Amino acid sequence: MQNPFFLILGIVGGGLAGYLYYRFVGCKTGTCPIISKPAPAILYGAALGGMLAGN
Repeated sequence: MQNPFFLILGIVGGGLAGYLYYRFVGCKTGTCPIISKPAPAILYGAALGGMLAGN
């Protein structure tokens, strides 16, 4: 069994990366479904970070 610290670190890091992507790249028109608001961008980033860290 893996150490859960790396999974938590991946989720938090992915969420932070999702927010930073929303903040600095983002969607200027507001029509992008994932990155037009911060919450979906954070959740999507956290999910990706968790999947990458869970390997």
